[in-house]
Amino acid sequence: MLELKEIYKTFNPNSPNEKRALNGVNLTLEAGDFVTIIGGNGAGKSTMLNAVAGVWPVDSGQVMIDGVDVTKLPEHKRAIYLGRVFQDPMNGTATDMEIEENLAIAYRRGQSRGLRWGITAKEREWYKELLKTLDLGLETRLRAKVGLLSGGQRQALTLLMATLKKPKLLLLDEHTAALDPKTAAKVLELSDRMIEENGLTALMVTHNMKDAIAHGNRLIMMSNGRIILDIKGEEKQKLTVEDLLQKFSVASGSEFVNDRALLG
Repeated sequence: MLELKEIYKTFNPNSPNEKRALNGVNLTLEAGDFVTIIGGNGAGKSTMLNAVAGVWPVDSGQVMIDGVDVTKLPEHKRAIYLGRVFQDPMNGTATDMEIEENLAIAYRRGQSRGLRWGITAKEREWYKELLKTLDLGLETRLRAKVGLLSGGQRQALTLLMATLKKPKLLLLDEHTAALDPKTAAKVLELSDRMIEENGLTALMVTHNMKDAIAHGNRLIMMSNGRIILDIKGEEKQKLTVEDLLQKFSVASGSEFVNDRALLG
């Protein structure tokens, strides 16, 4: 479903602030893979997701989504393949629009637009049923402005919007990092369920090693713009945080130092 071939990305080239963010990244995801991504600050985790999403052009390499070469496509052209949830719950929804209007925008994504605007009664009932699955009481608040929701409610709504059209690839970029522990656990539970029920392929960046181990069928660790560990199957199921730290030390030749990951 996803192929990254020798992806390089350098920011501020030929300047004192030059930073090689991706350094020959190679990654292949099969349909249905749910991959968690762990690594220290500046390891290249979010940069890799941005390379997939087409936020900016890569220096070199190839990005393939479901057999389609999207390397030279701008971000808006790749949107038909992707769903994405960001770290900030304020992103991903339109604050001054109603819940049902936000869902309608997500539902019409990729469709040709005309002058007619309206949400049918049948569509509204469908939205209510979808919102019930979140178990947050939002199905009774379809006309409420999204700006009135809590951070956790907005993130859950964003997750629903991102998966509404069953994207080829779901990108979760530290999407629980700004939430309190209880709310984060709820959003992770919803993420697991939506990915499984819709048969989605997903990449989830996290700073929390326990979450990286507990979720998904595969775990990769990045350092200095490279993937240095790729663990799946039974080996991943048996992992502990201590195992992961030891593997990082062996693969990178240094200790993993990141308070958010260790204490998360």
